[in-house]
Amino acid sequence: MALALGAPSVGEISPQEADLLVDLPNIDSVTVRELRSRIASGDDPLGTAFCRIRSPERRREDGAIYTPPAIVRSMLAWAETVGTPSRVLDPGAGSGRFLLEAGQRFPAARLVAVEPDPLAALTVRANLAASGMADRAEVRVEDFRTSPLNGWDGTTLFVGNPPYVRHHLIERQWKAWLKAQASVLGLAASALAGLHVYFFLAVAAGARPGDYGAMITAAEWLDVNYGQLVRELFLGRLGGQGVTLVEPKAQPFPGTQATGAITTFVVNGRRPAARFRRVTSLGKLGALSKGRNVQRARLQAETRWSRFTRARKPIPEGFTELGELCRVHRGQVTGANRVWIAGDHSEGLPTEVLFPTVTRAAELFSAGWQLTDPHHLRHVIDLPANLDRFRGAAREAIDAFLAHAEALGVRDGYTARHRPTWWSIRLRPAAPILATYMARRPPAFVLNRAEARHLNIAHGLYPRETMSDDLLQLLVQFLRRSATLDGGREYAGGLTKFEPREMERIPIPEPSLLHEFAE
Repeated sequence: MALALGAPSVGEISPQEADLLVDLPNIDSVTVRELRSRIASGDDPLGTAFCRIRSPERRREDGAIYTPPAIVRSMLAWAETVGTPSRVLDPGAGSGRFLLEAGQRFPAARLVAVEPDPLAALTVRANLAASGMADRAEVRVEDFRTSPLNGWDGTTLFVGNPPYVRHHLIERQWKAWLKAQASVLGLAASALAGLHVYFFLAVAAGARPGDYGAMITAAEWLDVNYGQLVRELFLGRLGGQGVTLVEPKAQPFPGTQATGAITTFVVNGRRPAARFRRVTSLGKLGALSKGRNVQRARLQAETRWSRFTRARKPIPEGFTELGELCRVHRGQVTGANRVWIAGDHSEGLPTEVLFPTVTRAAELFSAGWQLTDPHHLRHVIDLPANLDRFRGAAREAIDAFLAHAEALGVRDGYTARHRPTWWSIRLRPAAPILATYMARRPPAFVLNRAEARHLNIAHGLYPRETMSDDLLQLLVQFLRRSATLDGGREYAGGLTKFEPREMERIPIPEPSLLHEFAE
């Protein structure tokens, strides 16, 4: 299809692309006319075909997720309000959706696609040719991170959807590249960063003052530690103008449950404030210049930015924060659940070192408002630091268990090495209330009548002062009815996470008023 639509007319075909153009079947003229007509009407039949040819697994590895047209139009509409570029560059072009829209809006601009996948590169060539833009287009089959950006007069608009690839799929030499390039700008970079962070850095390093852009990426950089580099670039070199967060139900990345963040910037164009906004559907996108103004000083002082996309909700009269009543503590990290959760390998251990424990968030989601039966829970082994009190068969079983754990390398693990005594994981006391803290739905709060312990898949709520069982029940029931995702930090995959201090900021009625909110 790409050949029949004129892909070779767009610049010079790369050797990788040429290898794909061997022994291709002929396509009849009727099909070609239909394809041209669909492309002219704004459809993307070649992109659809690409997604059929490339397996979902391969596209996930490459971060190849194509952008809905409504988002493309919104981003280019914003670009029109900023200026008229002489060059438009898409750093991960895919089938060329952004460049085709840009070509319509900026008829004099040079269009540059950077796309390392030769099959995708052929699709963008074909789309550009079919749209009558071949004479002002260029397709580079290379990696944007090392693609030269200089040697161009005039303003460049950077626009697109950089590939999202998790850090564990990024090769070591590229992680070294990230740290080296960041250090040139006087910044630090984390090896845990996803690929979209690399693209932000590449733009910041290669763009010139006055260049501008709009990129949609996963939203996790707004909150996570390894997104600090992007936040610093936003406030510094990139000249961030605003962030529009698109919730997962709007499908900013079709086929995923990820939250999207559309970031707009003008290189070196520092504003005293940036706009932050959240939308729940693509129909509400509109102009990307809308949103809540957040002062730069406030952004510089904060490490979690997604909350700025939510409308501020003052604490109502008669309410306080959960942290005023309860301390929130994450459960214990074992470092090796396969060993510290009891099983066949722990036969014979004394019952006094075996504790019924919530080890899966699903156990809280399924419990309802109270956890009453500990018998379906797994047991976690929590040995005391001093083992001298154990004698006979009990001590023999403990010694055999520890020998098994050492043979598996548990003693040399990071967590064990940082304990005062490597074999004592020191579970927290049973919390009166347990809560999930990371999911695609609000936290589940559960009254812990079973007196179960909890691992680090849950938080424990510990009253600062003694609370009656009736008051604990009222608190749990209020939290279950009123809990939302507001206040959490957003991760890839549409997950929202509540750190302990964030959960402590949840507004609740004063204890004397809790009964007024009972069902």
